[in-house]
Amino acid sequence: MYLGGIVVPVLIGSFLTMITFAIERFLTISKANGSSSNADFIRKVQYHLANKNVDAALAECDKQRGSVGNVMKAGLIRYKEMINNHELATEQKIMAIQKEVEEATALELPMLEKNLVFLSTIASVATLLGLFGTVLGMIRSFSALGEGEGGGDAASKLSVGISEALYNTALGIGTSAVAIIFYNMFTTKIDGITYGIDESGFTLTQSFGSLYK
Repeated sequence: MYLGGIVVPVLIGSFLTMITFAIERFLTISKANGSSSNADFIRKVQYHLANKNVDAALAECDKQRGSVGNVMKAGLIRYKEMINNHELATEQKIMAIQKEVEEATALELPMLEKNLVFLSTIASVATLLGLFGTVLGMIRSFSALGEGEGGGDAASKLSVGISEALYNTALGIGTSAVAIIFYNMFTTKIDGITYGIDESGFTLTQSFGSLYK
């Protein structure tokens, strides 16, 4: 901070903030992934539903947990209710199951995407802060060069100013690069979970439509 000027503390604070939110998102998304592969989980549920064993499918949801497991469990509870419902038509029952899945999904997705905006903001702002610090360092360098009368003292001040500029450049670019990597990694994982949620809803409606016409 002493060598980099007044912008460096802000950049260090941005870096530490980014690391904090990256750890928080990693823990949350890891928990949302569940205890096993979502693809394997959905295949097990499909197998139990094909055998008309809804209770076994619910037991799989309790083992899996995570966002896909939570959505599937909510849909299965309504699925089980619709099996014993003799008042509604099949299409109405399927719509009721689909609506339950959509409501459960609406509760899960905000939790997955929470705080990602901080990572994307830091990824954009850190580069600009680094550039701002670089400009300040270059201004200081050329001011020292203009005020000096040449010789070793002017060269020394010029070197200090350029060094300050490069510290800011390195911190800004480094912070931005790491934030972009984390952001892209987390959004990819969220996309995978979202796909699993969509597949779970499709599984429930297709299963009910084929088995309980």
